[in-house]
Amino acid sequence: MYFIISTRLLRRATPAWAAVTIGLALFSPGFVFHSSTGTMGVAWTPALAETQPSAPILTLDLAIARALAGNPGLAEIKARAEAMATVPAQAGALPDPTVSFEMLNVPTSSFDLRKEDMTMLGVGISQTLPFPGKLALREKIADLEALATSDSVDEARLRLASEVKQGWWRLFYYDRAVNLLDEAERFYRQLITIAQTKYQFGKGSQQDVLLAQLELSNLKNEKLELVSLRHSQDARLNALLDRTPETSVRIPAEAQFKLPVIAEPALQEKALRMRPLFAQHRKMLDAALSKVELAKQDFYPDFTVGAGYAVRQNTPAGQSRSDFASVQLSMNVPIYADRKQAKAVDQRQGELLQEQYSLQDEHHKIQSEIASKTAEYQHAKEKLLLLEHEIIPQAQQAVNSLLAGYQVSQTSFTDLLRTQLAFFQYQTQYWQALTSTQQLLAELSAEVGEELGHD
Repeated sequence: MYFIISTRLLRRATPAWAAVTIGLALFSPGFVFHSSTGTMGVAWTPALAETQPSAPILTLDLAIARALAGNPGLAEIKARAEAMATVPAQAGALPDPTVSFEMLNVPTSSFDLRKEDMTMLGVGISQTLPFPGKLALREKIADLEALATSDSVDEARLRLASEVKQGWWRLFYYDRAVNLLDEAERFYRQLITIAQTKYQFGKGSQQDVLLAQLELSNLKNEKLELVSLRHSQDARLNALLDRTPETSVRIPAEAQFKLPVIAEPALQEKALRMRPLFAQHRKMLDAALSKVELAKQDFYPDFTVGAGYAVRQNTPAGQSRSDFASVQLSMNVPIYADRKQAKAVDQRQGELLQEQYSLQDEHHKIQSEIASKTAEYQHAKEKLLLLEHEIIPQAQQAVNSLLAGYQVSQTSFTDLLRTQLAFFQYQTQYWQALTSTQQLLAELSAEVGEELGHD
């Protein structure tokens, strides 16, 4: 379900305290603005974008694509996964054979190779052969660990996309907030003109003019704060996109969002199937099981087979001597199994328990996150719709009525300001509810491992 938001009810004057409230709500620690890839249909002309007309427009999809293609942190994880992918072939290969060259039984008195019958020159080759099944287990372990590292790349992509969405939507908010402040300045200038006119004709008080002028000055101060925050956010988003910090970021004047119907049980089931983190833990668990099997295999010896050929020189009298050939077979004897192999099995079993508990712990954490965020999303969605369809329209009607009454001296200036401030407070709550729904959808998408809000 797509939603297109009209700004007719929202594009009104915004007092300074309202801008502060929005800023504190959205950018204080513990509140992070997320968005799914849905669309929020708000059309307006950002004031900051006008100062950078030559900067290319950075859509949310383009920002995510650039981050996934060039982010150094993600590239680091990818490089590690590529390196791990080369390990299984190495782990499953036999040890390198050994080639030997030797001179045997050379008399030290003369170093004559012909004098003694047992003097000879030899060459040999030997190969160590692990006990059957060991190489296959080592290759299987390395393959599972490499696949788990590949899953970590997918998990990192989810987190990076979430960070990019947060930064992009923060910039969208800054542009929106500056635009609202510009609208507010125009409103207060109009209000000052009305108050001054009434004062000149003796139908108003100077206090009304001073109060409106004070609010206008506060608006200018808040605009400076917002511009500073936007520049800081530019640098943070550029870092995620692997761009220089001073690169200007121009957010489009329109965005869209979705408010899908979601059910917690379906999300829980989908997370078990789709979340890369679960797949990573399951592969690490399988690798731990194989390590236990390999540790048990170490109770069995490895073998070394070899062959050699020795050449003897002719006698000093020229008589031919026969060459020698040799074959050997050796193996290691695990006589210290109680202190080595048995302890290694205990170690691997402990690591297996660690992986089991780690998977169980992650499962509980994600279940809890999905349950809590689903409930918060439903609440924020209901609040958003209530504000849009009931509270804000009613508050706007009240403001319009009081403003018309003030112009003909039928309404006090204090009542007008109080009602106007309440109207802007409802607008603030609206944007907070809207950003909360998009934040929670983005977080749920990361928890589930699939983008939510698709048709």
